[in-house]
Amino acid sequence: MKAILSIKPQFVEKILNGEKKYEYRKRIFKQEIDSVIIYSTMPVGMLVGEFKIEKVLHDNIDEIWEKTKDFSGISHEHYKKYFKNKGTAYALKLKDLLIYEKPICPTELILDFKPPQSFCYLK
Repeated sequence: MKAILSIKPQFVEKILNGEKKYEYRKRIFKQEIDSVIIYSTMPVGMLVGEFKIEKVLHDNIDEIWEKTKDFSGISHEHYKKYFKNKGTAYALKLKDLLIYEKPICPTELILDFKPPQSFCYLK
């Protein structure tokens, strides 16, 4: 199964250029995921690539930051703000990044596509 992950364009750019190798989440998939499709949120609004998950890290927010900060693609300040009032964090370690030659309009794949708040499953 695949999942579509909503990611802000500034972070998508860092994933695509290799600067960001971890994607942070407050919650994670409950189902087994083969690969993740990157949905670059507005103003882009396109599916731009996909990746496999090498591993999922889950720990308190300070431990996750220490383990991932070199390839976080974000500032520590932004990280702390994202996880404000949270005790734990998830970090998806990306591998096998595939950048689409041409971004795909999501409604070409899913007729009634609505951008997911965080993620959605795609069968």
